[in-house]
Amino acid sequence: MALLTPVIRGLAALYPYEVDASRDLVDSVRFVDAPYDAETVVRAGYGAGLIGAFVPLPLVLFEVPLLFVAVFVLTASLGAIHAVHTWPHLRAAFRRTEALGDTPTLIGRAVLRMQIQPSLENAIRFASTTGDGPLARSLGAHFNRAKGTPHAGLLTFAEEWAEHFPALRRSSTLLATAQDAPEAERARTLDRALAAILDGTRSQMAAFTAAIRAPTTMLFAFGILLPMALIAIVPVAPMAGVTLNIWMFVLLYNVVLPAALIAASLWLLVRRPVAFPPPKIDRDHPELPDRLWLRAGWGPLAGVVSFVAIQAAGPAYLAHVVAVGVGVGIALLAVYSPILELRHSVRDVEEHLTDALYIVGRQVAEGESVESAIELAANRVPAETGAVFAHAAGVQRRLHTSVEEAFLGTYGALRDVPSQRARSMAALLATAGEEGKPAGRAIVSMADHLEELEEVEAETKRALLQVTSTLDNTAAYFGPMIGGATVGMADMLSADDFATFEGFGDAATLPIDQLGVVVAVYLIMLAFILTPLSYALRYGMDRALFGYHVGRTLTSSMILFVLTVALLDVALLDPI
Repeated sequence: MALLTPVIRGLAALYPYEVDASRDLVDSVRFVDAPYDAETVVRAGYGAGLIGAFVPLPLVLFEVPLLFVAVFVLTASLGAIHAVHTWPHLRAAFRRTEALGDTPTLIGRAVLRMQIQPSLENAIRFASTTGDGPLARSLGAHFNRAKGTPHAGLLTFAEEWAEHFPALRRSSTLLATAQDAPEAERARTLDRALAAILDGTRSQMAAFTAAIRAPTTMLFAFGILLPMALIAIVPVAPMAGVTLNIWMFVLLYNVVLPAALIAASLWLLVRRPVAFPPPKIDRDHPELPDRLWLRAGWGPLAGVVSFVAIQAAGPAYLAHVVAVGVGVGIALLAVYSPILELRHSVRDVEEHLTDALYIVGRQVAEGESVESAIELAANRVPAETGAVFAHAAGVQRRLHTSVEEAFLGTYGALRDVPSQRARSMAALLATAGEEGKPAGRAIVSMADHLEELEEVEAETKRALLQVTSTLDNTAAYFGPMIGGATVGMADMLSADDFATFEGFGDAATLPIDQLGVVVAVYLIMLAFILTPLSYALRYGMDRALFGYHVGRTLTSSMILFVLTVALLDVALLDPI
């Protein structure tokens, strides 16, 4: 957002006239906490349209037909206007989807706090202060406005978000009812509140997965298979006396098709009800390499090596575009690999968290102190989770600190572990340290809740993987091989040996070097469109995840493409 703000304001300065903004745009700009108003966005869109109109004009210098230049100008201008005006809506939708993924955890924290002490006000305060996402901040704002009221802002909070997550209304009503329920009924009511939010998450994601199955198949068919099939008939078009224009393919494959794929992808993504994004890793994390961006220097080096190798071994006309693709891919891999490795270590910490909580909860319920229960869990829980508990137990022993300090303090076990789930666990254990034996059952319940939540996430990702895996596999493997085979066939059919066929030569075929570059650029665009779409549908919007997998897709697709073309060239020169 910090980098985008001066761009928006600069574009808005190009259109210094009065404009009106829609109510939806005003709400979206406010929701994303943008440092500019909706009218600035409207003016910025028109300014972007003015710049977009000038971008394609240099094509005139390359003897591009004026009709194609006019289409490029119109497309670029309208596309820029629409992109800027739509961006706040998209950003708000993505942020809302990610926020709603925290709903089960948020309600879970409130439920578990009420199991320790049946005070709705304390439960809402605990749930809002132990989270750091938009949903927790929203709950905190409602709580502050409703201090002293019976429901502590919970029901007004539920009404605000129920339009996007209907199960939140029922779960919040049950949670509010539990405060005044008889003790014998309270535990059952709290369990129902937790079950309602988990069932709502499961049912919404199941409905979403079923709803996107057909659109995703259509996107694959009309955005990938059909275009590849059209490219495949290019070599034989001259046999029918059809003259082809390379700028027709540039417009179709490098402008229209990518724009259509982007529009379809965004249409799918804004309909995702909830997302379970991976842990956020800040660039200043102590375990990341210093000056991480310097690792991008491996990209230009890989690009130069690729360029020299392709120039030497052929096909030389692909050297420039493939070198750019490989260079960008290696740069992305170099920058984002350390972030993904650190994220895997965070997942390792979370892997056995439910077992650790269950052990601690059982010990506390039997009268043991939380401190001794943490030490027991450190000895019994394996891998990174056990190491975290061992670290916390060591801090308690040496510094005689509280449970909260042992996990979240200056020397705490979780000070460099950006896991919201683990931090919520630590906050609950800190509360248990104050409450004693009555908190044991709540800790065991939290273990069960985390296990159920993990099952919901796993079910969702497995179902979405079946729908989306074809997209990124096509961008990384199948598309480059089909495109390479098509360019190789065009090269074979344009050779002198085929010019003797009757009817061939009545119309000119496309120059093979131009066709190859158009297809290569199209494959690069597929890597930047289909790969983020596939992973965003599964995990939500995440820059590190996109960067790493786009880099991997770019590298593999460019290598496979140029190898396929080269192998067919060898077959042409040395036929069996």
